[in-house]
Amino acid sequence: MSEWKRQLEDLVAPAVARSRYIDRIVVDRGALAQAGAVFKESFAAQRAFLVGDENTFAAAGAGLAGALEAAGIAVERLVLPASPRPKPTLALAREIQAHWQAAAAEAVPVSLGSGVITDLVKHAAFMEGRPFFCVATAASMDGYASAGAPLVEDGFKHTIPCAPPRAILADLDVIAAAPSEMTGWGYGDLAGKVPAGGDWILADALEVEPLDAVAWPLVQDRLRDWLADPAALAAGDAAATAGLFAGLTVTGLAMEFHGSSRPASGADHQIAHLWEMENLSHQGQPVSHGACVAIGSLATLGLFDWLLEQDLTLLDRDRVLAARPGPEAIEQAIRDAFPEPAVAARALTETMAKLPSRAAHAERLDHIAAVWPSLRAKLKAQLLSAAEMRRLLATAGAPSSADAIGLDPARTKATVLRARFMRRRYTVLDFLAETDLLAAASEAVFAAAPAP
Repeated sequence: MSEWKRQLEDLVAPAVARSRYIDRIVVDRGALAQAGAVFKESFAAQRAFLVGDENTFAAAGAGLAGALEAAGIAVERLVLPASPRPKPTLALAREIQAHWQAAAAEAVPVSLGSGVITDLVKHAAFMEGRPFFCVATAASMDGYASAGAPLVEDGFKHTIPCAPPRAILADLDVIAAAPSEMTGWGYGDLAGKVPAGGDWILADALEVEPLDAVAWPLVQDRLRDWLADPAALAAGDAAATAGLFAGLTVTGLAMEFHGSSRPASGADHQIAHLWEMENLSHQGQPVSHGACVAIGSLATLGLFDWLLEQDLTLLDRDRVLAARPGPEAIEQAIRDAFPEPAVAARALTETMAKLPSRAAHAERLDHIAAVWPSLRAKLKAQLLSAAEMRRLLATAGAPSSADAIGLDPARTKATVLRARFMRRRYTVLDFLAETDLLAAASEAVFAAAPAP
């Protein structure tokens, strides 16, 4: 048995057996030919409603539809324009839901695509209380198996809880033929689990959110292996691509088991989601989620690099508490950061949910000073430096500098300073803010060129 097949059998199969929702994940070369059999084994319906865009239908639509029809499954199609790329909005998910109900309400929805298509169909199916079939076309993100759909609602991007697909099929020939930049995006999304792990270590150490004994090892135990050979990925090696897909899939399952995206998402995603909410574009195209996460990861690792050089056993609690902003100042900072009232209101709700009282803040500062030596050691064991991650991303063909996605140091810094308002999830951004170090860290990391 080849190494990538052994990895899928050893990691993915046991995780699927634990899933409440996913019955089957099929990953293989030529797997499209199995689509009819997988559909019939997983669903009782005799009709399929295929949703993709012009690119994904060109890549795999004929093979998928042919396999389904050969198995006696009637096929309806909804082909979205490929240019401009479909956006991950709640409004578009509702449009897909309406098309599906008008064309073939009894049909099983089938997503044919990568991140955006999958999330749109996932939400549409969930709103109807129906299972769906996911056919992946690229190893570009970790959301195929996740129990959530990150969508923009009223200008605010957040992960909406949704059931994962009942069955997932990934044809490695199709995935290997996807644009190489998409594999780079997947590598960038997976790379984000390194700083996300650091964020979770901080939250665990401060008793904000404990590490999950199931989800943590599922993501972190093999993460360095999945990231270890970016050159093979860039060369289109089938085994490396299968390993990347396995890592992304297992990460999605870990999110389901934990009940949130914490195992896969920290400050890196908070930063990335802000750029996505702002419709960040470069060279006339929207910047992908994985590309945003790659640069968000570099920014976060840069902050960690700076933090690990500090001696927080000498933290001046009284000075930090004296500089603590009050609720009115925080609210004003949020309104200044987010001019759109609906977005500011959501950010205010998220921020206030994690804001400690003054007494709790004082206790937390004392705790940080006491545990800093052991906490710093744990973080050093978890993290890669920003420089090392930049090298890996560049080798994999992923964006490795902010200017690669159309950003300069000033905009990167501004995003970092307001990203903590995006989620109630505790990250290094909150840690730095609560120790009154966020401004100094941001200035040190983002004032000089090149930006992370």
